[in-house]
This record gives sequence, C-alpha cells and structure tokens, in this order.
Amino acid sequence: MERLPQEIVVDILSRLPIPSLVQSKSVCRAWRGLIRDRVLVNKHFWRMIQNDPSFILQSYNPMQNQLYFGDFSSQNDGNVIMKKLAIPPLPKFHVVGSCNGLLCLHTSHQSFEICIYNPFTRDYTELPKLTKHPSYNVGVQGFGFDLTTKEYKVVEISYQIRTCGGSFPRFPRSTNYIVRAPISASASIEAAVHILTLGSPTWRNLGTVPFQLMMSQQSQVLINGKLHWVAYPNRNETKNPIISFDLATEQFQEVPRPDCISLANRRFEQIVALRGCLSSASYQDDYEQLEIWVMKEYNVKESWSKEFSIGAYVPPILQQDESFNNSRFYMNKKCMRVLCLLRSGEILLECRNRALVLYDPHCRTFKDLHLTFEGISNYFKVVVHVASLNWINTFINT
Repeated sequence: MERLPQEIVVDILSRLPIPSLVQSKSVCRAWRGLIRDRVLVNKHFWRMIQNDPSFILQSYNPMQNQLYFGDFSSQNDGNVIMKKLAIPPLPKFHVVGSCNGLLCLHTSHQSFEICIYNPFTRDYTELPKLTKHPSYNVGVQGFGFDLTTKEYKVVEISYQIRTCGGSFPRFPRSTNYIVRAPISASASIEAAVHILTLGSPTWRNLGTVPFQLMMSQQSQVLINGKLHWVAYPNRNETKNPIISFDLATEQFQEVPRPDCISLANRRFEQIVALRGCLSSASYQDDYEQLEIWVMKEYNVKESWSKEFSIGAYVPPILQQDESFNNSRFYMNKKCMRVLCLLRSGEILLECRNRALVLYDPHCRTFKDLHLTFEGISNYFKVVVHVASLNWINTFINT
C-alpha cells in the first residue's frame, strides 16, 4: 500500500464496504488518518449514492431503541438481511431524519434532547438543549446540510395553541400514519422557530410562523438544501400547502403544488424525494388508487407530472391481523407510504409500519419483502439512508 500513489489507494478503499473500512482504522495511525480523509469520505459517499437507496429501520415493538440497516445488495428473491447496528447510550429515542450518512435522533435524556449519530463509525455528539416556554409543545424537527456554508443545521418548530378562553391545549400524541391535530376556528396558532448550527453552543430564535406543519412518520424531505413539510390548510383554505425552509437563507416559502391536490376527491398524504426531485403522493377518498406526482424542475408548478399510479394492496401480514380486519380500520390498512425509487424502476413502499413492499410499475405487481432480523420486530419506522464514512467534524462535498 505504501508504494501505491495516494489517489489509487483512495480509489481502492472507496470500493470497500463501510464495516471493513471502519475496522481498518485500527491497523495503524496512518490508516486511521486515511479513513478519516475528506477525499476518501467524499469518494466513497458518491459511490454509495449511485447504488440503490438503503434504509435504516427503527424497531418499536417488541424491542425498542434498536436500529437495523438494510440494502438491496443483500436481497435474494424478496429476502433482505437486516444488519443490527450499534446505538448510542440513550434511554429512548426516535429518528428525526438522515443526511449524508448522519442520523438526527430525538431523545428524552435529561441534559439534552437531540444528538447526531453515524451508526457505522459510531461518531456521536450531543447538541445543546433548547430552553423554551413550557406552554410550547415540540411540533416538527428537521435536519439538513447547508450547501453554501458546508454546515449541518437542526431546526425545531414548537407550537403554542391558544383557545378563545386563553388556555393552551396540548397536541394529541399518536403513532398513526399522520398525526392530525384539528384546530377549532376560535384557536390561534403561534409557531416558534429555532435553529442550531452544529458546533455552535446555542440555538438561535428565528421568530414565529403562521402555519402548522403535519407531524408524520416521514416528516422532513430534504432537496436542494431545503427542508420540506406538508402543512394544514389555513382557515380560509381547503388545500394543504407544501412549506420549504432554505437552510442557507433560513427563510420559509410555500412551494407550488400539483393541480391534482386541489381536487375534492383527493387526500394529500405525503411528500417524498424520488431521484432528487420533490414528489407528492395522494390517494383517492376510497384509498383504491395512489398517484405519485414528480416536480421535475424545482419550484416550477408547470413541471409537476403524474409518473405513477398504484392500485390498492394489503400485505399478508396485515390481512392476518385481526385488528386491521375491523371495519373501522379497513380503509386505513390500504394506506402505503412511498419511500424511494430503485434503479430497476421498482418503488419501495412501507405499509402501516408493519411491512415493506416493492411495486413494479411496468408489470403492475407487488412483491413482499421478507426482513431477516437478529430479533423480531412487529412494528417499525423506516428512513431512507445512505451509509457513509462521514465523521461529524467533516462534511460531504454535495
């Protein structure tokens, strides 16, 4: 290795799986420095994103606080081997989002609430705790990378809802597909926005915004250095706006929606990133058809195009579950969440936090994925994740 030019060494190492690279840093001091080299980190990252998307699965039941990693290189006839990942010493946590191989975790620790963690390098840092008024409830959090300053930022939007009597009702907590918090016409919403740049000792207050973002299983969508969420309609509107937050300018903006969202028989359920484009998925009222629209040119309304139309499907694991056979849940059990698009053209779907399914839009067929765990999970959350060598004190050249 010492006789090879540095660029050849980096090129060879960039083709190796991350577990092997992480282990090699224990060989000697020179290798340890090389594994943390920014050129290798970036080269390896770009090789990873050219492959099919991988994902992080957080187990909720029966085992909590456990992370697993799955990728389609291990898929064999619908079987995906899930690799158990090391986790930081946290009492309880949930994954807020993923960016450049780093996970943002929200926890119930006494001294801090948010930490950033790379589950492969085990690089881990605790962020300063945000002190806010007790009448504010945590609403939505976001994590992303500022392309201009090359800094990671965490955003937290907290809500205070005041009724006509002056009281502050708390938000309902739910594990449903989307947390719905209906607000009466007599209530007013105040959303306080705070932001923290990794490496900074304090949060900055960006003021308030006059909208309420939905809290869902896949809350944030990061595209073009901007975080995106779906918001509840304002009092005089019936449409759900898409709200973006520019991590560089630290400004909010409404993004134009596809025309289909304005139709009365549509339910606007989610937004997702598909091959780097902002996309939306909406159901008809009967949940028999899921349409996916893609914004091919960012922030241009006319560039929205309907790319996929997916029929209803209920995985066997839900068909066998008596609680989902109850008529009260019949429509909801058809509801699927779009995760990502594979190079084969197949779409990865998550069904009610219980199953993963591949949909082939050419053959219009579904294939259930059988997840092999080092432990059995009956209920989970899935986040699309690009595994990387990224260390928190370095940056990916995106």
